[in-house]
Amino acid sequence: MFSSTDRLRTTALQLISIVLLAMFALLGTGCHIVHKSVAVEKLLTPLSNATTAELVGHVNKLSTVRSLHGRIDIQFEDTSFASSGIAEKYRTADGSITVQRPGKIYLIIQGPLAIDIAQMTSDGEHFRIAIIKGDEKYRRFVRGTNNAVYQKLDADDDTPNKGKQQAEAQTVKALSNLRPQHLTDALLVSQIDVHAPGLLYAQSEFFQSEKDPSQTGSKRIVRGYYFLDELQPGTDGSARLLRRFWFDRVNGIRLARLQSFDQAGTLVTDVTYGPTARFGESGVLLPAKMTLTRPQDHYQITITYQDPPSVTVDHDYPPEAFVLENKWKLSEVDLDAQKKPNAPND
Repeated sequence: MFSSTDRLRTTALQLISIVLLAMFALLGTGCHIVHKSVAVEKLLTPLSNATTAELVGHVNKLSTVRSLHGRIDIQFEDTSFASSGIAEKYRTADGSITVQRPGKIYLIIQGPLAIDIAQMTSDGEHFRIAIIKGDEKYRRFVRGTNNAVYQKLDADDDTPNKGKQQAEAQTVKALSNLRPQHLTDALLVSQIDVHAPGLLYAQSEFFQSEKDPSQTGSKRIVRGYYFLDELQPGTDGSARLLRRFWFDRVNGIRLARLQSFDQAGTLVTDVTYGPTARFGESGVLLPAKMTLTRPQDHYQITITYQDPPSVTVDHDYPPEAFVLENKWKLSEVDLDAQKKPNAPND
């Protein structure tokens, strides 16, 4: 007599035998597994290693440059409709730029035949912008304070879409809302002081899928980065992210990106740096191309040095070189005066 346990064991063995016979039958009739090739994003190598101290030293080496002066190509992009996937690129203009620590800049933007479109300066505390060319409603002389927050300057845009004329109007409007000190901070990176009270620095590793710069089409690669986060500890055990440095690790260490954040952790400035080139007679290695994005101000600006070896490096310019005067007698807009509250009974 078989017990119930024996019967269950026999049933289980029979089921297993049936499954195995079915598998062998399928294999015998020529059924096989199909292997399909799948493209895998390639990790770029070799990856360089660096300590936190070495990353800090890399930034501080860039921060030893005191001033730069040279010819540039400059392009604006209006990102007001970025959430809809729409961005307006304005044509590339010619120009020259002079930047000097701390926070000083003189930027001249030119159109065809070297005609000035705009000039702008910052002495480190205040900025001035002269919109010289374009329709009368766009021409103005704007004054303001670097650290102040202003509303975007707008003008009624009833200019018909007439190609060059419309592109010029858009460029002038973009220039009206550009703040020259943002360019200074991007082109002359501030020093990292690891001994500064109230600041901490944390290093981490990151890998990002990117479009392969050496290929056309949609081919992608994976690039390795180091993050160096600048943190300000809070009193409640939290910390606030001030700046994030991105270092490209492929074939060496290179500062590739710099992001800054406000009190709420919102991204304020996002700067990407292109490959380095030798600047001036000293041959110091600096990025030859820089793209500055201001998400809250809805614009992006790209600056490319036309001839890095011809750039003047570390010349000392007098303070008055960074104070623009309204020699064109343009209509003046004082942004600080507009922010002042009205007097009683006005």
